[in-house]
Amino acid sequence: MTVEDRGLGSGTDVLIRKVDSRLAALRAALHGPDLELAEELAARLREMILATARSSAADRARVRAAVHYFVQRRESRDARLPLRSLVAAQRAVDRAARQLATP
Repeated sequence: MTVEDRGLGSGTDVLIRKVDSRLAALRAALHGPDLELAEELAARLREMILATARSSAADRARVRAAVHYFVQRRESRDARLPLRSLVAAQRAVDRAARQLATP
């Protein structure tokens, strides 16, 4: 059963596809503990996406921001801008999860 079959909307489906696509790219490039962290982050993001599908716009925006932080690579020609690490993405996901848990 797909996300759309459950009536959660196309926005939810798009976010899950973004997470899955980024994870597929990371699977090709990473191994060991880094890959395990990427898998864990992707699973947590999928859970958060589904859990907030019918939540407030603010909660959905928090999750969407965490997804975008995980998905977007910070690649630049400017050597002063470092590549974004999975640990930084983990902090963003953790922050979103804490905010969702706080009433």
